Amino acid sequence: MILETFPVGPLACNCTLLGDQPGGEAMVVDPGDNIPQILARLAEHRLTLRQIVVTHGHIDHVGGALRLKRATGAPILLNQSDLPLLKMMDMQAAWLGIATPDIAPPDESAEEGQTVGLATHPARVLHTPGHTQGSVCLYFEPDQLLLAGDTLFAGSIGRTDLPGGDSRQILRSLHDRLLALPDTTRVIPGHGPETTIGQERATNPFLRPGIRL
Repeated sequence: MILETFPVGPLACNCTLLGDQPGGEAMVVDPGDNIPQILARLAEHRLTLRQIVVTHGHIDHVGGALRLKRATGAPILLNQSDLPLLKMMDMQAAWLGIATPDIAPPDESAEEGQTVGLATHPARVLHTPGHTQGSVCLYFEPDQLLLAGDTLFAGSIGRTDLPGGDSRQILRSLHDRLLALPDTTRVIPGHGPETTIGQERATNPFLRPGIRL
């Protein structure tokens, strides 16, 4: 499997490209910006993009999705609970002082338990509300890999003070869904360095028993 994660956009969102060789198919998760860079990586590996998955509706994760779809024809998946955030894209852009990107509703909702990804590297959608109402993580069980979006970071968790955020929900999502995964699971967050479930279980101050936000 080809697996590349690189920061895009002014908030350095982690965009992840997964490719299958020799099958030549790919998926991209969270193409928030820098679409020429993403297209260049696809071309270098001679990959055809089959799917775009967005973990949640914040501008730094979804801002480039429609441009990538227009360039490749690949459908966009985003949980339908974050559709209200798409309608606030001009407000989100104003918060960052950037131009409002072209946005359209997703082609499909990324729903709990749905299988996404590549035929040889499938992932299960885990609905993990709290950072936003539609936040999802992608669990590639055979590869022991979790794309966590902004639900879990190395040493921290997603903020809940923006529209759609809920501190109790994110703690439930973390404890009930993510901490149920094996400690050896490799975690690629939506920002910052990689970690593992075991590392976060042992050291993340927000995951201590009884913590309240």
